[in-house]
Amino acid sequence: MLDGLELLAPETNPMFGSLAVYIGPKIVLILRDKRDGSANDGVWIATAQDHHETLRHDFPNMRSIQIRGKQINGWQLLAADSPDFESAALRACELILDRDPRIGKIPKAKRRRPR
Repeated sequence: MLDGLELLAPETNPMFGSLAVYIGPKIVLILRDKRDGSANDGVWIATAQDHHETLRHDFPNMRSIQIRGKQINGWQLLAADSPDFESAALRACELILDRDPRIGKIPKAKRRRPR
C-alpha cells in the first residue's frame, strides 16, 4: 500500500495497534493485520457516511469496521479475507493518488490534558 502511494509522500503513525497512513494533514487509511479473529484485518478507509454508497461502486465488498460499537461509521473496511482484497486495495491507492475527495479526513485536534 505504501509503495502505491509513494508519489504523495505518505507518513505513518501507529494507531490502535495498526498503522495509520496520512497524506498531508489527512488520514486516508489504517492498515490492520492483527489476526485476532475480529474480522477487521485489512485496509480501513477514512471517509464520511455520505460517501458510502458511491464508494461501494468501486468496492462492492466494503463494509463498516466492527470495532467501534456502531454498525455504520466513517471507517470502511476492505477485509483482508475478501476475494477481491488485492484489487480493492490497489483501487484505493489509485483513488488516493487521484485525490478523490471521498477518501481522507482531517483528524480532530487532540485535547490537551490539564497539568
